[in-house]
Amino acid sequence: MLMKIYQEIYEKIKEYDNIVIARHVRVDPDAMASEMALKKSILLTFPEKEVYAIGNGTVRFSYMGKLDKSFVFTNADKILLIVLDTPDKKRVDMPELDRYDYSIKIDHHPFIESFCDIELINDKKSSASEMVCDLINNTDLLMDKDIAEILFCGMVSDTNRFLFNNTTDETFDSVSSLIKNYNIDISKCYQNLYKRPLMEIKLFGFMIDNILISPHYVGCCKIEDEVINKYQVDTLSIGDLINEFNNINELLVWLTAVEDKKNGVIRISIRSRGPEINKVAEKYNGGGHKLAAGARVSSFLEVDKLVEDLDILCKEYIESGEVI
Repeated sequence: MLMKIYQEIYEKIKEYDNIVIARHVRVDPDAMASEMALKKSILLTFPEKEVYAIGNGTVRFSYMGKLDKSFVFTNADKILLIVLDTPDKKRVDMPELDRYDYSIKIDHHPFIESFCDIELINDKKSSASEMVCDLINNTDLLMDKDIAEILFCGMVSDTNRFLFNNTTDETFDSVSSLIKNYNIDISKCYQNLYKRPLMEIKLFGFMIDNILISPHYVGCCKIEDEVINKYQVDTLSIGDLINEFNNINELLVWLTAVEDKKNGVIRISIRSRGPEINKVAEKYNGGGHKLAAGARVSSFLEVDKLVEDLDILCKEYIESGEVI
């Protein structure tokens, strides 16, 4: 069945001369990696095609490739849309989602809604990058060292260096194939992912000093607009820092709440060492994986309410005797 879907996706890629690749808003390394790797693979296989990778980006991920800021198609053009790493329509980082003639979704999040003609969904996979790697390895799409290194970065990021339990034997099989077949530069990949400016490290020091921990081990760090301005760090980088809290013994669940004053929202990243947080996140205009999720609220009062709900979740988790 899986091979049949891979082949159907490949045939659609082969059929269309105009292809647009999109992913979720607030790009992260896996979303960017899967998007750029698929674009480069399609162009390597079919150099004559027009392929555009779109969405708002960040300089942080420029080593993976350049996003396409604009493109023009006529009404006569037949266009294929491929959406990566995005479970629901509202989170796709692009306008006019219905403008396209055919659409494909490739995603590793728990199912939320169907909005494409072909949907390849596997929430057991570590990352969208692993799914794109599987697609390339099981079709006539081509790969080279550059594509392999981009996919490796995506898998490393979404597994937090293979520490998360979304890492499986299949993940290591995919990584092994990249190392064996393309001699990827692992040191360079890790440096691209984890090298940080000094001000970002100083901000992390602020976050450690200002984290508040609830009675049942929910850690919350609020980052207001004046703090962002003081440290001159973009909000995407702040969201990445959440994984630095993974090894704090006194935390079961932890989150960052980052104020985006320009857009009037507070963006929340949540991680867990056991309690399943995605259902709580869904109550706050968010969602995600069981142990890694996000939300978006309009005030820090809502952040406090979210922390209360997470604290109740952790209390129930502790009382169940499941704490490691």
